[in-house]
Amino acid sequence: MKSELAEMALDEKLTIPGDDETPETVPVPHALVPHLDETAILLDIDGTLLDLMPTPREVWVPPGLSDTLNRLVERTSGALALVSGRSLNDIDLIFAPDVFRAVAGHGAEMRLSVDSEADDVHAPPLDKELKRRLAAIAKLSPGILLEDKGYSLALHYRLAPHAEKAIYESVSLIRADLPNAPIEVLPGKFVCEIKHSGFTKASGVHELMKHEPFRGRRPLFIGDDVTDETVFAIMPDMDGLAFSVGRRAMGVNGHFDAPSDVRAFLACLLDPR
Repeated sequence: MKSELAEMALDEKLTIPGDDETPETVPVPHALVPHLDETAILLDIDGTLLDLMPTPREVWVPPGLSDTLNRLVERTSGALALVSGRSLNDIDLIFAPDVFRAVAGHGAEMRLSVDSEADDVHAPPLDKELKRRLAAIAKLSPGILLEDKGYSLALHYRLAPHAEKAIYESVSLIRADLPNAPIEVLPGKFVCEIKHSGFTKASGVHELMKHEPFRGRRPLFIGDDVTDETVFAIMPDMDGLAFSVGRRAMGVNGHFDAPSDVRAFLACLLDPR
C-alpha cells in the first residue's frame, strides 16, 4: 500500500497501478470500519506485521502496534488471530505481555482462547533421528541458524545466503533416504523449514473459522511468504479477502509494499479519518 493513501480520501474505492499497469485494488479502511463486527482479522507475523530481521530472535514490536491489535480485538469482539509458522511460545515471547488468539506452527498449534494454552495440537514431534540428520545441515556453513520447534525444524540462512543451494540439496538427499517419512519442505524467505505433512496454515485457518468468535464472519487475511499462499487460496471459498505484503502474490485482492503499511492500515481501521 502506497504511503500516500493515508492522505487520500478514504470514502472512495482506490486502485493502484501494478507493475504491469493493471489497476490493483488495495484495502480501504473506511470500507471495512462499519463491518468490523462481521470481520475476522487474520495476520501473519514475520514480514507482515513485523519487519524481517537478520535472525528470528531480533524481531520486535514497534511502538503503538500492541495498542492497535488490542483495540481491534475489542472492536471485533475477539475475532483477531495471528497466523504464523512460529510456535505459540515464540509468539507469546514476542508480544509479551499481550496474548492473542493464534494459529501457530503452520497449523500445528491453535489457541482459541487467550485464557488457555494450546487448545489443539495437530502434529506429533518430528522423529528424533530425522531431526538429528536435519540439524547436521546447519554445520554446512557459519551463519546457518537452527530452530527446533518440536513438530518442525527450520534452517535460517539470511546470514549465509550462499548456502541456500547446499541446504536444499542436503534436505533432498535425506528425503530420498526416507521416502515414506511424512514430512514436507517449506521454502521461505531465507529459511528452509521441514515439518510433518498433513497440516498447513490453511488447515489451521479452516479449523479456526469453525469456532467462536470467528464463526460466521468474513475473514481478512494478510501474509507475505510462500507459506501464506495456502491461506490466500482458500479465501474465495470463505468469501474472504486476502492481501500480500512485499509482492503481488497470485489470487490476492491486493498488496501492501511493506509491514509498515500493514500497521498503518490496521491503525486506520480504528480511526478512518
